[in-house]
Amino acid sequence: MSRVRLIAGTLGGRFIDAPDNKRTHPMSERVRSALFNKLDVQNKTILDTFAGTGSLGFEALSRGAKFTTFIENDHIALKILAKNIEALNVNSKTKIIKTSVSNWMQTTNSTVKNKYDIIFIDPPYYTFPAQFSTALKLKDYLNVDGIMILSYPDREPAPTVNGVVVVDNRSYGDAALAVFRLDF
Repeated sequence: MSRVRLIAGTLGGRFIDAPDNKRTHPMSERVRSALFNKLDVQNKTILDTFAGTGSLGFEALSRGAKFTTFIENDHIALKILAKNIEALNVNSKTKIIKTSVSNWMQTTNSTVKNKYDIIFIDPPYYTFPAQFSTALKLKDYLNVDGIMILSYPDREPAPTVNGVVVVDNRSYGDAALAVFRLDF
């Protein structure tokens, strides 16, 4: 079992558990720091897809997000995610959805409620590009002024999809982050 440190905010300095396998890849502290230093999460609703350990959702909660919904399918990651929620005592500000992102989208009506201010998309890189094309359909679950943040392998071009526009794209070594907004 490895550990991931939360960087700042009310949970800053605390550690969460992470599995020692290639199926999850918690975003590095360097990349998370760069991302969250330019991101306003105060009172925002967060959707952390391909949640793994939950490091993105927990970092958002630590910095003032209102609520985080985690979507995860891997049974090992789910156990660790639940343990991390308990250890951080954030049960009242979190929800775990135990399914794949594609299954969740098929069973969740995007026109009703549950629109999110920020959607984190951080699938395992070994699934590129299949998971990324599926994940970008999450645009239907964004609030009008919301953003999606996609982590993807730096060696690949930023994926595109109709209905969203890339407003920022940065490389951090092996990882790249693309920030999307709805295109009106």
